[in-house]
Amino acid sequence: MIPYPTVEEASLALGRNLTWFETVWFNYSATKSNFYVYCHTILLLFLVFSLAPFPLVVVEWTGWFDQFKIQKKVKYSLSDMFRCYKQVMKLFLLVVGTLQIVSYPSIQMIGIRSGLPLPSLTEIVAQLVVYFLIEDYTNYWIHRWMHCKWGYEKIHRIHHEYTSPIGYASPYAHWGEILILGIPTFLGPAIAPGHIMTFWLWISLRQIEAIETHSG
Repeated sequence: MIPYPTVEEASLALGRNLTWFETVWFNYSATKSNFYVYCHTILLLFLVFSLAPFPLVVVEWTGWFDQFKIQKKVKYSLSDMFRCYKQVMKLFLLVVGTLQIVSYPSIQMIGIRSGLPLPSLTEIVAQLVVYFLIEDYTNYWIHRWMHCKWGYEKIHRIHHEYTSPIGYASPYAHWGEILILGIPTFLGPAIAPGHIMTFWLWISLRQIEAIETHSG
């Protein structure tokens, strides 16, 4: 919730006029609780997981780029991909949705803000660079552990049920793996917390990256 009742008072507190984006953000979020704003994360992830892999569905279905496929002999039908999507969405709602809600106290504790001012482009880019570096390093070691005997047999083998990857299968995994791999994603914002807008952009880009690496 933004602690200013009007745009004019917000401008006075900042010592300048609000930008167009800040005015839009103020009009939308000023009277909403921080928890309500944070819950938008669930909707955002749902939209990213639903829409970002769709171009890859078209590519797989039409066969336009089959010559570039790593596993050229494997072909998924639309029903195969839709079945994968439904399985992922079920897991998404049960695990990721619940995690987003119960993790709100952590968001408060580390200091991710949702008020004014909105972050500058320089701040956003700098934080995203830090987030990607931290996630890439920690994800590498966790993924290596997942391929050890115990980690693979107990957890990671489910992710490899799709032996030829497709975009919608990027989050297809054991619920424990989803929770564990959430650590590298959340670690960057925990170390260098910023605005909720930056957080949303980060998790969107991270999921799009995961979808791209499972494009096949």
